[in-house]
Amino acid sequence: MLHVVIRGAPKGNKPAILTYHDVGLNHKLCFNTFFNNEDMQEITKHFVVCHIDAPGQQIGASQMPQGYQYPTMDQLAGMLPTVVQHFGFKSIVGIGVGAGSYILAKFALIFPDLVEGLVLLNIDPNGKGWIDWAATKLSGLTSALPDTVLPHLFSQEELMNNTELVQSYRQQINNTVNQFNLQLFWNMYNSRRDLEMNRSGTVLNAKTLKCPVMLVVGDNAPAEEGVVECNSKLDPTKTTFLKMADSGGLPQLTQPGKLTEAFKYFLQGMGYMPSASMTRLARSRTASLTSASSIDGSRSRACTHSDSTEGVGTVTHTMEVSC
Repeated sequence: MLHVVIRGAPKGNKPAILTYHDVGLNHKLCFNTFFNNEDMQEITKHFVVCHIDAPGQQIGASQMPQGYQYPTMDQLAGMLPTVVQHFGFKSIVGIGVGAGSYILAKFALIFPDLVEGLVLLNIDPNGKGWIDWAATKLSGLTSALPDTVLPHLFSQEELMNNTELVQSYRQQINNTVNQFNLQLFWNMYNSRRDLEMNRSGTVLNAKTLKCPVMLVVGDNAPAEEGVVECNSKLDPTKTTFLKMADSGGLPQLTQPGKLTEAFKYFLQGMGYMPSASMTRLARSRTASLTSASSIDGSRSRACTHSDSTEGVGTVTHTMEVSC
């Protein structure tokens, strides 16, 4: 069961912007800062936005029953066509972070016709080796779960300085994400397999992402090495690699304006928003923004709940979709 939040309404034949969060987070913790950035409003008025929460990761989620077998990364990717079909989307432009990037990349490999473009932050295309797996297990035995997950999300510098952002997210991960459910998702992410993709000509029958891709990572981010390796596996004519200075582990939180600007260029390269202003200072910056929030809808797939506080002037529908 996926928790899905829809902001806005489909715009003609344009793709939906579909997001998938990282482990330890949910769509609010991962994307609210980014999507509530004033400059992002210029983009979201042209597209419907679909936020996915992995099973049991949304705020207020019920605890999974004992013995529940959490879906694998491949199975989570395999659930997305149901969401696309359920809401009648023609295709999607995906924005993923960490585990969400892995899931969206897997989705695009299996269902390339449904994906027009991908923005992948902090993607690691490799499965964990035995040494890394053992180190993660050992860390889990000696540390509280939020402190085990934080080094996956933030740079060593941010953790050492114990920045306000790190303190805030340690508290929010501990208080708003069900810890039992998070442990299941964390374990499954760390059990992922290599993404089976290679640049054309490097291996026999090479398979890679067919759509335009923008790879994003912060300088000194924990995922930097993985993102660089992912870049080597993609078609260089369709791939943009953006390394963001002074952005730490989660650029969408620390540099939302710069990331929005890059996202606009990415969409324009795909033929969308040709007339969008690219000069941030050219527009009035007096718009009042409200922090996004939504409450869980009915467990029924057929029911929706409208909540006008999820974004500026948007109607939000929250629902559970059986996959």
